[in-house]
Parts: sequence; structure tokens; C-alpha cells
Amino acid sequence: MRNINSLKRNDEPIIGVLAQEVYSPRPQNASYIAASYVKFLESAGARVVPVMINKTLEEYKTLFNSINGILYPGGGVSILTSGYANTARIFYELAIEANSRGDYFPVWGTCLGFEELTYLTSGKMLLSHTNTSGVALPLVFTNRSRESRMFKGFPSELLDALASEPITENSHKWSLTLAIYNSNADLRKFYKVLTTSSDGKNEFVSTMEAYGFPIYGTQWHPEKNAFEWTKPYIPHSPLAVKVTFFMADFFVNEARKNFHKFEDEEVEKRALIYNYNPVYTGIKSAFEQIYYF
Repeated sequence: MRNINSLKRNDEPIIGVLAQEVYSPRPQNASYIAASYVKFLESAGARVVPVMINKTLEEYKTLFNSINGILYPGGGVSILTSGYANTARIFYELAIEANSRGDYFPVWGTCLGFEELTYLTSGKMLLSHTNTSGVALPLVFTNRSRESRMFKGFPSELLDALASEPITENSHKWSLTLAIYNSNADLRKFYKVLTTSSDGKNEFVSTMEAYGFPIYGTQWHPEKNAFEWTKPYIPHSPLAVKVTFFMADFFVNEARKNFHKFEDEEVEKRALIYNYNPVYTGIKSAFEQIYYF
């Protein structure tokens, strides 16, 4: 059985990563997870369970009560109507309910996952087109954001690099502009903007954390710096790679505050992503490796 060493910390966290539809589905190839998200979490001491799309609510409730957090990855599916969107909504609602009763359950959204969180919180499609499809950018930290939950453990050298060097990779056509954020009461009440970025014309929210919940979003890709090599604009400097690991370390430590567990060790073993083999796709894809389901 899993060993929880402290009443305050779970040293064997298991985090769900949400799958999404492939563009042209085939049997055993209908949904996928980019392997870099799995490596991102494993690098900080977590294990990963794939969260499959199009399961029943009861199956999702059982899985929610078995894992210690969930990551919504980037991708290209609809944040309104896809299986990804529907599953994200279910886990978001379960997380809000759990956290409201003192069951600490963290949620992370990257790129598409960030965009999904803005929709789930506001109930509205509030995104605008930006020229951010394949570019590394610096972050503009908002007032006191360096003392936020997310960034307060970062060394000053790394925060200074994030603010002065283009070491956050962006691969999105849609963004939440700061103006739209400021005009929406639901988003303003729920999320603190930690950083913004700009495409030269539009200032958009690039990092956020919820005020009262362990819910986090980055419009940029912290996992790519260490684990993706297919695009020339992905930064790989020593400090860029440190960004990957400090972000992963933060979220995995959030998951260590959760004490959900599988009903037994066999069920746990069958759920882990170790049961699947990633495929090398770097020749034809933006991802070096992909898990297909």
C-alpha cells in the first residue's frame, strides 16, 4: 500500500493528466496525451494516471477520489464541446466542491487548459486572437506576484530571468487579454493575475492562480523547455530548463497536500500511465513523444 509519511504530506502523489481527441481518430488511437506533460510531473516526484475522455460521471468521481491533482494540457480541441472540455468541467466542479469542504485538490491548466479554466470559471468565451503561435516571451510580473503561492519559492535569479529573457514558450492563437480580464467580474473575483505577456499589440494574462482555491493556469508551456525539441523557438538555456523544474516542483508539492488514494494497490497499478507506451512522433509532430489511447 502507498506510504503516507506525514499527516501533512503525501510523498507518493499521483496526478491525472487529461487526454483529448486526436484529429483523425482510429481504434486504439482516438485520444492522446503528449509525453512531455507526463515527464514534467514525473521530474518532480509524481506518478501519472491518464484521465480518459468520454467516461461516466461515476467513473470520474471514483478516479477523482483516487488521485491527488489534475493537469489540463495544451492542445487543439474545443474548450466548449469536446470530450476534453466535458471531462475538464466535471473535474473542475469536483475540485471546487472538494476544496470548499477542506479536501485540498489542485488543478493546473496549460495553454488550452488555461483557456478552459477561463471558460469554466466565467461561463463565457472571452478569448481574443493574438499573434502568439510559436514564440518565446518574457513575463511581466504584476504587483507582489513574486510573493504568490506559485512563485514565492523561486530563486531571485530565476524570477529575474523570467522577467528579462524570452524563456516562456507560447503556442496559442487565443489569449485572455488583460482588458477582458479586468472587465469580467467572475474572473477578477476568482483569479489573481501573476504575470502578463504581450504580442506587441495585445497585453494578455500569461500566469494566474485562484485566490481561494489551488487552481493555477499558464498560457505558456513550462513543460516544453526541458522535454520538447521539435521547434527552434523553444528555449533550452540552463535557466529556461530550471523554469520547467521549478513549475513542476510547485504543482507536485501542491498535490502532496492531497490524500486521496486508490482502493487497493492492484487498481492503482492498472491505472498508471506505465501501462502504456509512448510513440516517437517528433518527425511529424510538435511533440517528441505521444501516448495514444
